[in-house]
This record gives sequence, structure tokens and C-alpha cells, in this order.
Amino acid sequence: MRNLIAALVTGIVFGAGLALSDMVNPARVLGFLDLFGDWDPTLAFVMGGALVPSAIAYVITRRMPQPVLHTTFHIPENRVIDRQLLIGGAIFGIGWGLVGYCPGPAIAGLPLAGWQPWLFVAAMLAGMWIHSITDLSILTRRPRALRT
Repeated sequence: MRNLIAALVTGIVFGAGLALSDMVNPARVLGFLDLFGDWDPTLAFVMGGALVPSAIAYVITRRMPQPVLHTTFHIPENRVIDRQLLIGGAIFGIGWGLVGYCPGPAIAGLPLAGWQPWLFVAAMLAGMWIHSITDLSILTRRPRALRT
């Protein structure tokens, strides 16, 4: 129960931060990505502002023997940049650049921004479901060597 309450509070704080910074507005993101047009640097300031508390939290967690609400930390340790990561990053970036939403702002924007975030979240959930029932390893599989 404590974990659910912590997740709820964390999600509310994150969503409130996205709403206050207007990052639930896809025009902000698309304006940031429009480097050669009417460039909007707001997203850079938001990301820069997030670095300070993230760096402090990272240093604190490295000194803690275990998290407050769990037995172990789940810090990604994979440092390999492989084809799967690159394809996933490209798909994420293309989707982000097309509509101006990524998952956090879209979910935070559900009660605020009309039908567009609802459509995005529905498409995101459909994509997650399709991924869970299909084997997409064909996209990342290396070509087999020819047999002689």
C-alpha cells in the first residue's frame, strides 16, 4: 500500500510539473524541435531544471544501502548501444517529433488538453499490446551468414 501511495504522489507531482511548465502542450515540444523555424527553447530550460534534482537524487541513492520502499534499487546497468536500442529510440523520436507527445506529458494532459492526448495514449497502449503479443525480434535480428 505504501508503494502505491508513493507511486501516486510521485505521479501527481510529475504531472503537476509537466502541467505547470506547459509541457502537456505539444506545441511547446514541436516548437523546441523546430530549430530552423520559430524555435521555442522552453523545453531546454525544463530539461536543464530537471538535471539538478536528478543529479542530487542520483548521488543520494548511490550512498543508500537500499531504497526506502523496496529491497533493491532498479538502476539500469546495461551500457550497450545495440540495434534494438537504436530502433526503439528512433521510433520514439519520430513519434515525439510528429505529434509532440511522449508518454508522461500525454498522460498528464488527459484531463487538460482535449481529445488529442486520449488518442495518443490509446495508440500507445495499442502499440504496447501489439508488442507484447508479437515477436518483433525480426527487426533487430542480424542477418544469417550464408551456408556453403
